[in-house]
Amino acid sequence: MFRINKLTDYAVVLLLDMARAGQVRAAHQIAADTGVPVPTVAKVMKALVRAGLVRSTRGSSGGYVLARPAESIAVADMIEALEGPIALTACVLDADDTCEREGFCPMSGHWNRVNTAVRKALTGITLAEMAARPAPASWRAQPATDPGGVFRRPAPADSGPALA
Repeated sequence: MFRINKLTDYAVVLLLDMARAGQVRAAHQIAADTGVPVPTVAKVMKALVRAGLVRSTRGSSGGYVLARPAESIAVADMIEALEGPIALTACVLDADDTCEREGFCPMSGHWNRVNTAVRKALTGITLAEMAARPAPASWRAQPATDPGGVFRRPAPADSGPALA
C-alpha cells in the first residue's frame, strides 16, 4: 500500500487551514484551530519553512503564513516537503544501491512510467482546490490529545462540531 506518513498528513491539514485563514498566525493558534498538538505543529512548520511553502515571522504579531499563493502549491509539493522525492520504488529514485536483478528485471523502465503518472496526478491538484472544498460534515477535528490522527469518522452517537 502506498501511504504518506502521519507528519505529511498533518502538513496537509495545517496547510489547508493556513490557506483558508489567509493570515499570519502563531503555532498555538494553528494548533487550536486544527486539533494538531503544538509540538507537532512546530515540527511540521520547520519542514514547511525549509521547503519554501511557509514563511515564518518573528515578533509579537509573528507566526506562520503561506510563502506563496495556494494556487501554486501542489499536493506533490506538500508531500515532498516532508518525505522527499516521490518514488514508488528505489528504482525510480535513481538510487545508489543497484538491484541484483537490474539487468533482467521485467519492470525495468516501467516503474518510471508509473511514478511519472502518480507525480503528474499529485502535481495537478493544488492547495487552493483542496481548500475551496469544505471538509465533509461527517468528519471533525480530534482533540489535540488524541494520538490517533487529525481526523476521524465519528460513531453514529457521536455528535461534535463539524469542520467547515
